Amino acid sequence: MAQLITPAELDDLIRAGAVRVLDVRYRLDRPDGSVEHLEGHVPGAVYVDMETELSQHGRPEDGRHPLPSTKGLQAAAHRWGLRDGDTVVIYDDDRSLGASRAWWLLTRSGVGDVRILDGGLGAWRAAGLPLETGPVVPEPGDVSLAPLAEPVLSIDGAAALAASGVLIDVRAAERYRGEVEPVDPIAGHIPGAVNLPTGAYMDGERFRDAASLRALFATVGVTEDVTAAAYCGSGITAAQAVFAAERAGLRLGIYPGSWSQWSNTPGRPIATGAAPAEVTAGV
Repeated sequence: MAQLITPAELDDLIRAGAVRVLDVRYRLDRPDGSVEHLEGHVPGAVYVDMETELSQHGRPEDGRHPLPSTKGLQAAAHRWGLRDGDTVVIYDDDRSLGASRAWWLLTRSGVGDVRILDGGLGAWRAAGLPLETGPVVPEPGDVSLAPLAEPVLSIDGAAALAASGVLIDVRAAERYRGEVEPVDPIAGHIPGAVNLPTGAYMDGERFRDAASLRALFATVGVTEDVTAAAYCGSGITAAQAVFAAERAGLRLGIYPGSWSQWSNTPGRPIATGAAPAEVTAGV
């Protein structure tokens, strides 16, 4: 269940000592948010590293941010101080993109109460609530994580879904159209995929309300009886779309290999233009 929490509600939980807070600041142009974390974070928040804790490194054809192993994620969660039964609140400072990846991994690994801070760090500051500086090193936790509770799409599964269901590309429209590609080896999108960028789900730094999100997903054909999934550049920001879908009462899977895997795999067709499959060519 996609749950948001307000700054005031989080402040109450912190004062009661009844929450574990995770700071997942990450941006494509600034993947290491640890410096910003040290300069100011929600009191008690532990910094979570996207590159080493919420993903693992593999070959180029695996994508830039493959999912971590259950063992690796559990070791990271122990470092964060997580214990079975904890309430966990996650935030970042960029449209909950990094926070959603952590939310998705933890909820799908069996952690029952995981929430995202509505509005992120900016909302915390705007509420006039205090920041803490320096590192946070909690006592090691002992949470038990399970293997992911839902299947994720393989590259072949993504290709099949684009033809039989709805595959959403959440990257910026110009990347989807193939006009620019700042990171991956070739520009374009998976043939048949539709575009619904990350910013569409948000009102500034906050998620739109459930009714608005439900109507938004309907514009690309996602309804309760349609099988759908999302992909992005490297598998991180697609989780934001999953959170938004759950907030709207819908289900959305993830293709974690995303465009970074697709564009590094020889023989995969490429579409460009604003239509799902306007022009295609081989990788």
